[in-house]
Amino acid sequence: MKPWLRAASAVLAVGWGANQFAPLLIVYRDLDHLSSSLVAAVFGAYVIGLIRALLVGPPLSARLGRRGVMRPVLVLSALASVILIFGADDLWLLGLGRLVAGVASGAAFGPGSAWIKELSPSGGARRSAGALSAGFGGGPLVAGILAQWLPMPAVVPYLAHLVVVAVAAALCWHAPETSPVSGRRVRLRNALRHPEFLRRVVPSAPLVFGAATTSFAVLPTILPVPGVPIASSGAIAGLTLGSGLLVQPLARRLEARRAGSVLTFGLASAVLGFLLAALSVGLDQVILLVPTAIVLGCGYGMLLVGGLSRVEALASAEELAGVTAVFYCLAYVGFAAPYLFTAVNAIAPAALVFVAAAFVVALLVPVTVK
Repeated sequence: MKPWLRAASAVLAVGWGANQFAPLLIVYRDLDHLSSSLVAAVFGAYVIGLIRALLVGPPLSARLGRRGVMRPVLVLSALASVILIFGADDLWLLGLGRLVAGVASGAAFGPGSAWIKELSPSGGARRSAGALSAGFGGGPLVAGILAQWLPMPAVVPYLAHLVVVAVAAALCWHAPETSPVSGRRVRLRNALRHPEFLRRVVPSAPLVFGAATTSFAVLPTILPVPGVPIASSGAIAGLTLGSGLLVQPLARRLEARRAGSVLTFGLASAVLGFLLAALSVGLDQVILLVPTAIVLGCGYGMLLVGGLSRVEALASAEELAGVTAVFYCLAYVGFAAPYLFTAVNAIAPAALVFVAAAFVVALLVPVTVK
């Protein structure tokens, strides 16, 4: 197996653990009788652990190496699933499990993406985005199917993740190290102060997961599919993130032709996706969730590749892991979308989604104009 694939398996496994919780939102809400706002808050606890760990991961990888970080991160990702297994009836344990999953993800994504890039210099951004999207999509898809039709819906999906982690650990444990251990502190000022980073990457990054989570964590709770709400939620997540994965080769080609153009296409897809979401909710038509998931997924995939490509172009080799982590910090702001929607649920959901579309339109101006 190619070395970059072994590194990618670790990123996939952590991404799987990060998003497997999405279709289980309905399980905890309906079977455990938790309110939508509490479930959304538990879902968002992931971000609290993630953002802090995102900033700690790169300095750790400078001291321990990429592989030296990813080994314990896989263990931490597995621990998060174990906590969630035992926390089915305990809100605090659910929150702790999601927090630990966030820490694992935050510590993994910067060094992990840099590790993949360093093992495959010609296609690093596309391959790291692909590994992340495959995990993000596979986790909720499998979890939704298992939770819908197998017993113990709040337990069995996490067992699947433990198997995925075990396989990834076997593959990546002895993958080549690419970052020499160093105690030198890396400063990120050059890339983070670059006008293109400030004007184009910063405003568009939150829409990476803002678009995706609206599709798989907000819409299925507003418009549940009769008879199979859990499996359909997982399927919508898989379709959203799978579309994001499939569009990435096209995004990479567009980026190669004209640097930065993918961010514009991604924002345009997000606008169209939010408008389709508003139409779905306004007409109460679950069938429209399918094209909505595809379009929002394409927006997610293009924005992810576009952001990572800009980071790769602007950051020096020693800055890459740190600047990638900052990008993911900005991107994960979008994970607040489910909580924001539930917090202001007094307003018509269709109107909220329409307002989100209008906000993205406003972003098109500073991101597109050079």
